[in-house]
Amino acid sequence: MWWGWFVCRCLSLAALLVVADSNSSSGRKYHRIQHGQCSYTFILPEGDGGSCREFKAGTPYNANALQRDAPQPEADFSNQKIQQLEHVMENYTQWLQKIENYIKDNMKTEIVQLQQSAVHNHTAAMLEMGTSLLSQTAEQTRKLTNVETQVLNQTSRLEIQLLENSLSTNKLEKELMIQINEINKIHDKNGHNQHNQGFYFSFPNHFPNRRWEKLFIRRNQIFRPWKQLFLGFGSGFGSVSAEHWLGNEFVHILTNQREYALRVELTDWDEHQVFSQYDSFHIDSEKHNYRLFLKSHSGTAGRQSSLAIHGADFSTKDMDNDNCTCKCALMLSGGWWYDACGPSNLNGVYYRQGQHVGKFNGIKWHYFKGPSYSLRSTVMMIRPADFA
Repeated sequence: MWWGWFVCRCLSLAALLVVADSNSSSGRKYHRIQHGQCSYTFILPEGDGGSCREFKAGTPYNANALQRDAPQPEADFSNQKIQQLEHVMENYTQWLQKIENYIKDNMKTEIVQLQQSAVHNHTAAMLEMGTSLLSQTAEQTRKLTNVETQVLNQTSRLEIQLLENSLSTNKLEKELMIQINEINKIHDKNGHNQHNQGFYFSFPNHFPNRRWEKLFIRRNQIFRPWKQLFLGFGSGFGSVSAEHWLGNEFVHILTNQREYALRVELTDWDEHQVFSQYDSFHIDSEKHNYRLFLKSHSGTAGRQSSLAIHGADFSTKDMDNDNCTCKCALMLSGGWWYDACGPSNLNGVYYRQGQHVGKFNGIKWHYFKGPSYSLRSTVMMIRPADFA
């Protein structure tokens, strides 16, 4: 409203200027005053003869007549209005700044709210996706667990069945061997020259072909005697037709009926074959920890015996019978006549070629390949000492 009034005033002044220009020939004087962006023009009449009119005292025309004709009061009024307009404009400017600040503050708040809402929505979506993935993973894990349980149950049943079959086979084989030995005794009593003495009914007569009964065969990684306990070594395990440990109890019974010889054959990873032979061999009962007794060592597997000659008890990880405080069976991973963790361990861990060097718990025969060389295969065999 004030701004419209101010514009109207400026237009009125412009009209006065136009009128003044059109009457310039009438002999009037023009006085222009500049105030801010507006200018004011005063029109003054010029008197005849270049002198001012004289007025008598008391007449209507006195010295203030010019002031009454001049638009001074109107000019003062315009200045006042201009100041008011400036004040109004300043108020408007402040008000606009407040509005601008208010808008900025509200915009910041709304932007923050929008960002928080977007983050919340994104987080909710991620949580929903994560929950879905966890559910799927849990379901897959449950299915895998069920399958694994079924496989383990089936494997356990097969292992139990195989163990039962193996124990049954070993029992039958031992009973058969005992019966064969009894038959040999009968043959010995009835006629020494009718049959060759030995573990089997008959044996060839020349040394390279002399028949030895295999107590122990070790050729690959599948056979794992180091997992057996003391009773397992006592009863025996494996397959007599393949890799096996015949059983300390059976060997004790056999070697205490007559004198037997022991032969140990060894093969390294370069296909070198050597042997150690003992002319006298027997082991004691379980009560005496299957103690080993040997005499008269010979062979190509070292000048000295890698087995304890003067008697050593059999030790396993569950039955520590060695002469060392370090528990040799646990440290060397096997069951053997360790004495004080001695120079041999044919029931150690089987290492393949390329991994067989530097293994102190492998299949070792110290006086053949040293204390940390794991052999490729071993065989232990016995036969009657007086076999001809």
